[in-house]
Formats: sequence, C-alpha cells, structure tokens
Amino acid sequence: MTSTNPNSSTIVAIATPPGLGAIAIIKLSGPKSLEILQALCQQTHFTPRHASLVSVYDTQSTLLDLCLALYFKGPHSYTGEDVAEIQCHGGMVVARLILQACLDYGAILAQNGEFTRRALLGGKMDLCQVDALAKLLEAKSANYAKAMAKQLKGALKDFVKRIRGALLELLASAEALIDYAEEDLPLDLNTRMQTTLQETLSALQNTLSVSQSKGAHLEGYRLSIVGKPNVGKSSFLNALLLEERALVSEIAGTTRDTIEEVISLYGSSLRIIDTAGIRPTEDAIERLGIAKSLKSMQESDVILALFDLSAPLDDQDQHLLELLQAQNSKTLCVIFNKNDCPPQLDTQAILNALPFLSLPPLYINTKEPCLTLLKDALQPLLLEDNPNDDLILTSLSQQQALEHTIAHLKEASRTLDTLELELFSYHLKDALESIATLSKPYQTEEVLDALFAQFCLGK
Repeated sequence: MTSTNPNSSTIVAIATPPGLGAIAIIKLSGPKSLEILQALCQQTHFTPRHASLVSVYDTQSTLLDLCLALYFKGPHSYTGEDVAEIQCHGGMVVARLILQACLDYGAILAQNGEFTRRALLGGKMDLCQVDALAKLLEAKSANYAKAMAKQLKGALKDFVKRIRGALLELLASAEALIDYAEEDLPLDLNTRMQTTLQETLSALQNTLSVSQSKGAHLEGYRLSIVGKPNVGKSSFLNALLLEERALVSEIAGTTRDTIEEVISLYGSSLRIIDTAGIRPTEDAIERLGIAKSLKSMQESDVILALFDLSAPLDDQDQHLLELLQAQNSKTLCVIFNKNDCPPQLDTQAILNALPFLSLPPLYINTKEPCLTLLKDALQPLLLEDNPNDDLILTSLSQQQALEHTIAHLKEASRTLDTLELELFSYHLKDALESIATLSKPYQTEEVLDALFAQFCLGK
C-alpha cells in the first residue's frame, strides 16, 4: 500500500460487504468530502452529524437512489478529516454507481485500512486501538469481541497512560534526589518511591498473568472426540449438532478423516473435531486417519474420550488409556456412551487410570440430544476464562512489551535499594520506552503498510 497524504486527497470506498442487504454504505474522507456530497445530492446545506433524506445523482444528473446522507465536519469525525457517508439501498449495483459518481467528482479509491490509517495519523486513535479494531473485525467468539471492544474504547490506552504517569513521577523524584541531594527534600521520599514502584510492578504483573492465562482461549477452544472404532464418536457429534453431520455405520473404522464443526457456548467458540477410531491396524489408509486423530488430540485444548458402557474393557481401550495418560496436561472429560444398554464396562478402572481427570465423567446415550450435558460439564472451564473486567492483551508483541517493562522495573527496584540513582533513572527510561510501544505508532512506512493491509476496504 502506498502512502497517501491525508491533507491532499479525498478517499472513497464501499464500507459494507458485497451482496444483497438492506443498506450499503459509501464513505468519503478528505477535504473535498462535503463538496462531493453536495454535488451528488444537488443541494448545498448539510447540518453536521444530522441525517438527511436525499436524492443521489451521477454526473449526468441521472437519479441513482433515494438515500440517507451524513456529514461529519473535521476534526469531529472518525478520521479527524471531513467525512461523508451515503446510505443507499442494498445491492452492489446501486452502491457501485454511487462509488463511480464519487470518483467522477474527484475522489480516489481508498486502500485497505486507509480510513483507520488516517485516524491514527490524525491522532484520533492510537496503535493499541487500531490493533484492537483489527482483531474485533476478525473475532470468532463473544468473549474475544468483548475484550477487543474494551481496548477499542481505550482501556489499554488508559492503562498505558496510568503506568506512564507513575513512571514519570518516579523519574522526576529520582532526578530531584540526584540534583538536590543536599536540599530539604522529604525524608520519606525514597520509601514513597519504592512503594510506587512496587505498586506499578504489581499492576503490570497482574495484567500479564491474566493475559497469558485467559488470552490464549479468547478465540475459542479445540475439542477432540477420541475413542476406539465404533464407540459412537460420530453419533456423539451428530447428537451435539442435532443433525446428521458425520456418517454413522456399524462397520468399525468408517471415519477415516477428521470432521470439524463449530458451536458457541457461554460466549466461547468451540471447534469440535470428530476423529478416526484409534486402534492398532495394518490398513494403510486407516493408519493415516489414526495419525491425524493423534495429532488432533495433541493440539486440542479439551479431549473428549469416549468409552462403550455396553462392552467390557479390551485391548483397544487400554491402548487409548495409555495415549490419554501421556496427555495429562490437557483438560480431559471421559464420556461413557450407550448408557441405555446393560453395563459391562469397569468404569472405575478407567477413572483410576486417569487420576488427573479435569472434568466429571458424563454418561450419555447418543440417540438423545447431548449438548446440554456437555454444556454443563464445560461450564466451569468456560466461565473461568470469561474476561469479565480484566484487561487482556491478546497480542504476543503486547505481552512481550509488558515483560520487557517488568524486567526493566525489577532492575530499577534493585538499584533503588542501593541508592544507585543514575542507574535507577536509566532503567526507568528503558521501562518508559517499552510500555510506550503498546500505543505509539511505528515511524516506518513499511510497518504501517503491513499493519493496515490487514484491514478491509472502508476501514
């Protein structure tokens, strides 16, 4: 994406997805936004921030549509420039005709993310808000969207501002001690500085800890359904979805590949993976499916291990138990299927073999809906990772910035204890630089280009 001078050009884009819909939105930003809006609507007066019902014409005065028009006078707009929006009837034909008319009147096509880029360069947003917006647009779970909405509103910006203020106060106190050591300074200044430093460190460490523990699952969980052949894995998936998603057969080994579906529970996205039956086999194709099952199990956050209540424990069950024991760091839920049949399985032997069991066992019949049972079993896990009011940094680069800030402040604390005030100030300045990377924009055009290329047109 090439750089555009926000003060010299007026950009335009269709801000809504292609396809049929109730409305489509064409958005303009730049010095000629009002002029182009006036020409399109053949009227001169628009009250800023008020919707007007207008007729929209092309350059030949041909009526294109009856629309709503909005004008935002800079700097009171998304980009900080003059902005105009035209809300026409949905359907790409009308929207494209209006877009072409805007181009004919002197606008240029916006690049990906150019509206948000202008908002950043114009001081309407900072880098952490831009990053939150990009992730909000791609959110696949309600919890993730809520966390990003907090950052978009300025939660991370306010956090950085608060930390930065505390560090600047410490730096000023250190400089005072260095420059005016023989003056009448407060006797408890050193103690107060150490208290402020420890409180700041605690706030940073808490945010980092919450981000690392909860942030990993905000985008959702991977759940693998595993078990020996013909234990009812595909039937279980179908019972969860209330549809015949997976092929079910009396023939063992029917499922040769993984099948994935996504559901939402408690605001979390769950990707449920039905895997091929796990057993020793000489069949080359089946072995490939089993290899995928093992990989899926290793990559999952939650393992749903099915066992057949109607059959005694056999070598295939023992083989599965050995594989599960190697996954003792995962969240594991044992599911006993076919509870409508006379029980023959030694369930206690299975539970004893898996002492690290994370969730209580379930007893199911896949001829009946199973989603409520699974929902109740997963409730503690999913609600525990609900973001609530915590600030969560989902980006690895953001978490690394906090780690660097914490490391610098720990060094600062050590030098403050020994009254090495010059070194103390040095580490504080390093900490200020690290925390600032969360919100200040990079200065190179290449990095900005890469950042905004991820956005859609109209954003």
